[in-house]
Amino acid sequence: MKNVSIALLQGKWCGDFKQTNAYYREEALKLAGKNVDLLILPELFHTPYFPVTEDAENFNLAIEKEDALIEEWREIAKRLGCVLVFPFFEKRNTGIYHNSAYVFERDGSIAGFYRKSHIPDDPGFYEKYYFIPGDTGFEPIATSAGKLGVLICWDQWFPEAARLMAMRGAEILIYPTAIGWAAEEPDSLYERQRESWKTVMRGHAVANRVFVVAANRVGTEGSLRFWGDSFISAPDGWVLAESREPETATLLSEIDLSEIEFQRHWWPHFRDRRTDLYQDILKIWGTP
Repeated sequence: MKNVSIALLQGKWCGDFKQTNAYYREEALKLAGKNVDLLILPELFHTPYFPVTEDAENFNLAIEKEDALIEEWREIAKRLGCVLVFPFFEKRNTGIYHNSAYVFERDGSIAGFYRKSHIPDDPGFYEKYYFIPGDTGFEPIATSAGKLGVLICWDQWFPEAARLMAMRGAEILIYPTAIGWAAEEPDSLYERQRESWKTVMRGHAVANRVFVVAANRVGTEGSLRFWGDSFISAPDGWVLAESREPETATLLSEIDLSEIEFQRHWWPHFRDRRTDLYQDILKIWGTP
């Protein structure tokens, strides 16, 4: 048995950088003494969700990997004694930017790093204007809180990413997220979209028999209203904890990593894979 206590900070952009960072820092530090093993922040938490528009001024929001903000959150991980998933807008070098995430260990050291692989380009989510697709691949990050398969938002919709992480040993798939409803969409679609988003990730948990966690942001920014609904799923897709309301919240839950092996004994999906039949998955459109 290996119990892991997980905390998700479902937060919002507060209007400026200092205010927003102070809000997240205060919420994180409230967890002191609660023996949290793993803390996860939402996608691009330190900035507004700027890809709602295409504006060259927004590149000024990016930070480099050695930025003071990163050092500050490494210290927070150390102070809380927890593994911390820290998403950020990365300036790699002139003209090269990524949607990225660090993983810090309990002592504040760097356990691993991920760059978002799948980049959307839809109304209100113009990320291809800002981000180059990641080059880190799908490699789990070994930590004292388990082997973490860190992915980011749009990666949620791709079963290949989840499968590769799980095949390589990930025990918890982690999705820092910024997703919501567009103002021009009919209200009748809202619940259907939210359930689609949650269902696909619960499906990754079931198909791979791993834990899945998603930390979404909330609030209204431009034409987008982020729906929150952060959750933690067991390896059978059962939702262990969720924040149903689109408000700021800290979600806490404890998981038992030994459940993964138990589930795989009864549902041996990996045993029955037919890799000899999957060649077409590497083609863009498959066989006509």
